[in-house]
Amino acid sequence: MIVDAHHHLWTADHPWLAADERAPIRRDYTVADLRPHLAACGVDRTVLVEAGLCRAAETSRFLALAARTPEIAGVVGWADLSDPDLRAMLARHRSGPGGDRLVGVRDQVQAGPDDLLDQPGIRAGLAVVADAGLVNELVVRAAQLPAVARAVTCLPDAMFVLDHLGKPRFDDLDDWKRLIAPVAACPNVVAKVSGLVTEAGPGWTRSMLRPVVETALDLFGPDRLMFGSDWPVCEAVATYEEVAAVLTGILGGRPGAVFGRTAIRVYRLENL
Repeated sequence: MIVDAHHHLWTADHPWLAADERAPIRRDYTVADLRPHLAACGVDRTVLVEAGLCRAAETSRFLALAARTPEIAGVVGWADLSDPDLRAMLARHRSGPGGDRLVGVRDQVQAGPDDLLDQPGIRAGLAVVADAGLVNELVVRAAQLPAVARAVTCLPDAMFVLDHLGKPRFDDLDDWKRLIAPVAACPNVVAKVSGLVTEAGPGWTRSMLRPVVETALDLFGPDRLMFGSDWPVCEAVATYEEVAAVLTGILGGRPGAVFGRTAIRVYRLENL
């Protein structure tokens, strides 16, 4: 069972797509657009992740979509971690159409200050998500990794997923390695090998990505890593097929843990 643990769907009117550099991906992306890529790459199931709209209605739509889309095994929905009504909101999502597909929650932490995850209100939200039996998904900048390490240490019984390996800066990989090592030392963190071509930028090469992937393997091990295409964000610099191929090439194949088992375990997708 091959699982793409990280992809998006969106419409062209998302505000963050208005930036000039987003022009190549400023269009609607639907399940119909996704399916040919899944077939071409032999991907069986996926995890649909919130797409930066930061509205509860998007999560509701995604859950309903997952309920009628066999390929989408789980949804990581958006929620404001500082919302005092967070617990009730999660309950509403779970009681609605496709509510059983909600596997995790992600806020746009990357847009906040470096110490956002240290704030008491945010920590309380992380605890609420964990108490609900859901994964805390973290999209952060490399500079926020020290706060990630502090937060996950304070919540040892919660499960965290680090998106895009903490967004390494390819002009300073030594600094990224220093920052991510304490995060990887926490057994309750799993990381996604995703988004790397976007972080590397136009002109990326396999040789650029190799040290990042190999460092991730050394620090996390395959049982705490999972493949994510980050489609269609990746289309700014690479196709879905190129993303899957370059990771397969670096890893010398498709290790079962990275390409499926880790996602199935972490997101509790055993009934695929």
